[in-house]
This record gives sequence, C-alpha cells and structure tokens, in this order.
Amino acid sequence: MNINLGGSSVTIDGKTFKGNSVCISNGKVTIDGVDQDGELVGDINVTVNGDCESIENTNGTVTCESANRVKTTNGKVFIQGSVSGDVDTTNGDVNCGTVGGSVKTNNGDITHR
Repeated sequence: MNINLGGSSVTIDGKTFKGNSVCISNGKVTIDGVDQDGELVGDINVTVNGDCESIENTNGTVTCESANRVKTTNGKVFIQGSVSGDVDTTNGDVNCGTVGGSVKTNNGDITHR
C-alpha cells in the first residue's frame, strides 16, 4: 500500500501516524522512509484524517475526506468529499462525492452524491 498524504495523519488498524508518505509492505508500516514498530496482519483498514493525494491498497477498507486518486484490489472505498481523479477497485463498493475522473469496480456497488 502506498499513500501520499501531504501532511495529513493516517490511522492504520487503530494506530495513528503523521507524515507525507506511507508505505505498507510485508506487514510493516514505513512513514517518510522510517520503519514503524509492530506488524500488520490480514486486511489493512486505513483512515486518512484529512485530504490525500493518492491511495493504493490491496486488501482492506480505505476512508478519507477527499483524494486525487484511489485504487484498491479488494476493499471498500469511502470518500466523504470529492475525488478529483479516478477511483478504481476490483472487488469492493465505492461510496464518494463527486468524481472528476472515472469510477470503476468489477464486483461491487458505486454510490456517489
């Protein structure tokens, strides 16, 4: 998973981090190039506490206020505000405000306000 935050904080499986760039690989969280303590197991649920540039996730739910681009493989996407670019998920529901680009899911529902 890769998230470009632009300075917002992010909550990953109940633990909050602050930084510009978040990477989750092999169960490890890295914030701005620094590995964080602990490991993640199973689906990874991410809440960005503010706006973000982009989110890419494999498995788990993604929530944020607004974004430029969101891409997931297996997981729900909840964007409270708008998405200026595209939203793409293979398996999962998408619930968001207005979308400047396209919205696509192979298996799931799309709801936008």
